[in-house]
Amino acid sequence: MADIRACCDLSDSGFPEGLLCDSLSSWQIWGHEMGRSHPMALRERVVAFVEEGHSHRAAGARFRVSVKFVNDMVILKRKTGRLDPRAQGNGGGHGKLASLRGWIEARMVAKPDLTLNDLVLELADRHSITIHRVSVWRVLRSLGLTHKKRHPSRRTEAA
Repeated sequence: MADIRACCDLSDSGFPEGLLCDSLSSWQIWGHEMGRSHPMALRERVVAFVEEGHSHRAAGARFRVSVKFVNDMVILKRKTGRLDPRAQGNGGGHGKLASLRGWIEARMVAKPDLTLNDLVLELADRHSITIHRVSVWRVLRSLGLTHKKRHPSRRTEAA
């Protein structure tokens, strides 16, 4: 057991040296949040290393990235000639409900006590759209509508 621990640089806690537990955030381990693309310099060095004749596994081990990342970078370079990261996220504003925002807002003004489920059913009936209630909630939230019910008398008293 001592031989295994020595070759893996494990501390008495069983985790690699310098780590107290295995539940550290990505910020604590890598210094940045998850979801960011790898820097261009790293992308270029990984592809150059593979182009020198090294294997994808060797490149992954050398630069501490996954073999899939190495594969993806080599394929991207082969297809496009570049290593620029693709845009992340969906950009917003172009979902199923983008063209119906005005209708949803008008419907909520006309009948403010509609529930999400009622609105989902009306969208299905009138516009033949199958949509999840969370998507409808996101549109309502972006319109500034809340889920809290307020009585008209309370609003006038508070103002």
